[in-house]
Amino acid sequence: MKNLPKSLQHKLQQREQNNALRKLPISNNLIDFASNDYLGFSKSETIFDLTHHYLIDNNIKKNGATGSRLISGNHNLYHITEEFIANFHQSETALIFNSGYDANVGFFSSVPQRNDIILYDELCHASIRDGIQMSNAKSYKFQHNDITDLEKTILKLSTNNQQLTIYIVTESVFSMDGDSPKLEELVTLSEKYNCYLVIDEAHALGVFGENGQGLVQYFGLQEKVFARVMTFGKGLGCHGAAILGSKELKDYLVNFARSFIYTTGLSPHSVATILIAYQHLKIGESTIEGLKKNINFFNQTKIQFGLKSLFVYSKSAIQCAIIPGNEKVKSIAHQLQENGFDVKAILSPTVPEGQERLRFCLHSYNSEKEISDVLQLLSKFVFK
Repeated sequence: MKNLPKSLQHKLQQREQNNALRKLPISNNLIDFASNDYLGFSKSETIFDLTHHYLIDNNIKKNGATGSRLISGNHNLYHITEEFIANFHQSETALIFNSGYDANVGFFSSVPQRNDIILYDELCHASIRDGIQMSNAKSYKFQHNDITDLEKTILKLSTNNQQLTIYIVTESVFSMDGDSPKLEELVTLSEKYNCYLVIDEAHALGVFGENGQGLVQYFGLQEKVFARVMTFGKGLGCHGAAILGSKELKDYLVNFARSFIYTTGLSPHSVATILIAYQHLKIGESTIEGLKKNINFFNQTKIQFGLKSLFVYSKSAIQCAIIPGNEKVKSIAHQLQENGFDVKAILSPTVPEGQERLRFCLHSYNSEKEISDVLQLLSKFVFK
């Protein structure tokens, strides 16, 4: 095989020297504090069996979509599932994409136009940033969850042009901090300046709301948000994503979102899994309550062990302890793993240097003993 170009070899060597070289992990049987499977849906035999029976009962025996949705891949399950999702989220329409990454890249590369402005939270996910980079619009970041800084930026940009089209972009739960913006204030601000508010709800689906509808619906703001991105690889335990919005927005995306147009659709089995997972979510109140209890217990227990100052404030399933330095945070993660707990270190450059952290993902199936034990060990390793 031909060797990697020297410039790329050098980049890999730099990563290794910085103790930040990524490697694919090996599957393990450790106690799960790492996955995004907040409700355990990915391993639910009930969902697996119901999906299989749904396909058999409806005589759907295809392994693939056979093409893009605009050619031959728009099987009827798409229509059924998108209608269910739209109703569940009290949205006019839903459009399924192959992944949350595809949804964000497709939206931000096609919707904001030249001379438009995108204002995005500085901690927005890489998929949002990548989509913005592909856009012809100008973009500016605002300080994390800082409404005052956002308003200052809007006023500065609008001074000489009152007719600007401005998109405000944030997440309802941030993937690397687990915190949330003040959504009601964001809506008020977007209405004040006639901006288009776009909210990624990847880590809120299945976690917030009586039936896990997400934070936007929890606050009753669904009619005041231009677009929501719902990702299924977290709380729903499967794959894919949907963009929620008006019929006009859906029509536009079908015509101009390249990550939707130029890719093979999801298989009938994948779409059926999404549908069954949503149906299960609608009746899965006890599972969601179990997750909420574990989040509350985790927050109480970290205070008990004197760890509160290490953690970013969060009421979500993502809890992050800031432990600066790649080497140090990797060492503590390794010690936790040696004691049976799958806790992952998040290193720079994934997060800014000095903001390296342990990321604890909580689940409905974690026991209080598991939570207490892992935090007791963390206290021991951090304060020794």
